[in-house]
Amino acid sequence: MLARWTLRVSVRISLFLWVISLITLGFCSELKVRVRLPDGQITNEVLEADSERDSITLEYKQGDGTLITFVADFKQDVKIFRALILGELERGQSQYQALCFITRLNRNEIIPSESMARLRQKNPHAIRTAEERRGVEQMTVNVAVNLTRSWQLSAHIHNMCSVAREAVYTREADVKHWLERGVEGSMFELLPQTADTPGLQSCSSAQDVWQPCSCSYGLRLEWYPCLLKYCRNRDTTGRGNPYKCGIKSCSKGYHFTYYVPHKQLCLWDGET
Repeated sequence: MLARWTLRVSVRISLFLWVISLITLGFCSELKVRVRLPDGQITNEVLEADSERDSITLEYKQGDGTLITFVADFKQDVKIFRALILGELERGQSQYQALCFITRLNRNEIIPSESMARLRQKNPHAIRTAEERRGVEQMTVNVAVNLTRSWQLSAHIHNMCSVAREAVYTREADVKHWLERGVEGSMFELLPQTADTPGLQSCSSAQDVWQPCSCSYGLRLEWYPCLLKYCRNRDTTGRGNPYKCGIKSCSKGYHFTYYVPHKQLCLWDGET
């Protein structure tokens, strides 16, 4: 009797866990892709789709060891870039420096999270190169973001950008859009501009490491699914019925310019 009851409970628990695992798999999936970088090195890129939170995360390591993370939050139409840059201890820097850039997510920049969740690789060992290499988008991110109120923009920002502390930036044009949607203005602080600060140089030309300057940082998403491909089936009447038959992969660069209180926070700018 006890043995039968124990067996029933065991089966019910097993079925319950199996159902829970199916639900979890339905909400979140992971794809690992081998991608060739511009310098010829191969990196392992991880793409994660969370259909419950309607978001996509992309992460890879550059040849110099910098860890790049990108999040597309479709619910809030926000995209987040984070760079964890290895510091140069001999130049007085900490072990790593974190940067976060937050901008609006436009339609059709990347495929939807539910489509990403269904992606599979026929050959996971293949080395991928993007079908379309897009240009570099120039962004002046002249507004600092207060992390304590960032949940109004996206629930992902605090987890992603807490390591960046004071180095969380966005564009003034995006701030105007968010203010119109009811986001609190106290979350943002306009940074000094070149026009407002006579003598403000680019960090690449500044001589004193403790003087304020205009910093530049560039990154590139080397491989991501940017579009869905559609094919057509011909039925008995000769009409074509479109259906999803694959993805198009893209590569896109981003160049951010922003104010820093001293060049020590931007030692890479101008280096070759």
